[in-house]
Amino acid sequence: MSSPERREDLKTLLADAARVHAALADLVDPLLDAAGRIGERMSAGGKLLIFGNGGSAAQAQHIAAEFVGRFETDRAPLPAIALTTDTSALSAIGNDYGFDEVFARQLRALAMPNDAALAISTSGNSPNVLRAIDAARELNLVTIGLTGRHGGKMRERVDLCLCAPSDSTPRIQEAHLVMAHMICQMVENRLLGGSTRERNQG
Repeated sequence: MSSPERREDLKTLLADAARVHAALADLVDPLLDAAGRIGERMSAGGKLLIFGNGGSAAQAQHIAAEFVGRFETDRAPLPAIALTTDTSALSAIGNDYGFDEVFARQLRALAMPNDAALAISTSGNSPNVLRAIDAARELNLVTIGLTGRHGGKMRERVDLCLCAPSDSTPRIQEAHLVMAHMICQMVENRLLGGSTRERNQG
């Protein structure tokens, strides 16, 4: 049996997570903007390049899978690549050029003019993420950041910064997944036409 104290602790954590998710309603316009920019690039033949460290690396893979596989609707695959999955490239670049270059060098190898870059960092200060953002900007990619409340150094480097309204790393990561799902949903709606509600009713 759980103690009353542990039950209250868990209720507090769940309430905090619910508060952060509810506060994402304030980001409706930036989320629509992000989805619009990504959708425009994909419509023009571009792809989405996604990167981050640790839990954010897992988020990058999750998001790429939603685009390439499916989200809620059977449709053609949408082009997205997580730069966190090629262990040979990551280890070779890290060994030869340093860990700060593991995403930037991949971007320079893989990016095309119509691509978009999605950078994920809970602090907004990860050096390898910031270097990749700089590389993406040099290549004229649309740059979108997912980070925490204050945005860190990322805020001033990306075209559009989506800051999860929390200072807690777990809550920020949870909010990033919610925001990524919303972006994927809106891109899917844009490229398929209509809304999720309309398709479900149809």
